[in-house]
Amino acid sequence: MKKILIGLVVLVVIIAVGVFVFLGNLNDIVRAAVEKVGSEMTQTNVTLNEVDIELTSGRGALRGFSVTNPKGFSDDAAFKFDEVSVTLDIASVQSDPVVIKEVVIQGPDVVYEFGKDGGSNLETLNKNVQSKAGSGGGSSSSGGKKGPNIVIENLYLRDGQVSIIAPLLNEKMSVPLPTVHLKDIGKDGKGATPEEVADQVMEAILNGAQNAVAQAKIDVNQLTGAAMEQVDKATKDAQKALEDATSGAGSIGGDVGKEAEDAIKGIFGK
Repeated sequence: MKKILIGLVVLVVIIAVGVFVFLGNLNDIVRAAVEKVGSEMTQTNVTLNEVDIELTSGRGALRGFSVTNPKGFSDDAAFKFDEVSVTLDIASVQSDPVVIKEVVIQGPDVVYEFGKDGGSNLETLNKNVQSKAGSGGGSSSSGGKKGPNIVIENLYLRDGQVSIIAPLLNEKMSVPLPTVHLKDIGKDGKGATPEEVADQVMEAILNGAQNAVAQAKIDVNQLTGAAMEQVDKATKDAQKALEDATSGAGSIGGDVGKEAEDAIKGIFGK
C-alpha cells in the first residue's frame, strides 16, 4: 500500500511538473505558431515579438506583430500593430472550438501600395490567404496535429491608419482606417479554422483600406493611368529638349520629371 501511495505521489508530481512546463512555455508556443502559420498563409514573413496569456483570468496580449509586403512591392510592412488584447472563454480552452470573446487590435498601421499593373499589396496578400484557406487543409501548431477550431464573438480594429504608396509619388499619404467590427466568426457550425479566420480578417482589412482610399478620392485606375500619361509626356519632353539642344535651338535645363510629379500630387489635391 505504501508503495502504491508513493507511486501516486510521484505521478502527481510528474503531472504537476508537466503542466507547469506547458504553462511556462505556452506564450512561446503561441508565438511560434502564429509566426509559422501566418507566414505560410500570407507567403510573406510574419513576426510576433511577445505573447502574454494568463489562463487563470482568460486575458492576454500579443505585441509587436508585423506582416511584410509580398514580392514585387516595397520593403514596408503591409500590416503591423503594437498590441492586441484578447479575452478568452476559459471554459472552452480545452475544448473544440475554443471561444474567444473579444479581440481588439488598437491602432493598426496598414500600407496600401499600388503596383505597376494597377493591383495592390493587400489584394495580393488577400489572394494568398484565400488560396490557403480554400485548400481545405487545417493548420497545425506542432507535430502535424490539427489544432482546434475557433469562434471569435467580437473582433475590432480601431483607430488605425492607411499609408498610401503610389507610382511616382515621392511621399506617403496617410488617411484614417475606418473601424472594422466582425461578429461571431466561426459561430455557425463547429467553429472556423485559423485559415478561415485569417481569410475573413484579411478581407475586412482590405475592404477597410479600400474604403479609406475611396474616401480620400483616390481611384487606382485614374492614379496609374495618370502616372503613365505623365511618364509618356515626360519622355516626349525630354526627347524634344534633346533634339533642340543638339540642333542648337536651346539647352536642356530643369527637372523634366517635375511636371509628372506635380501631376500625381494634383490627384491627391496637393
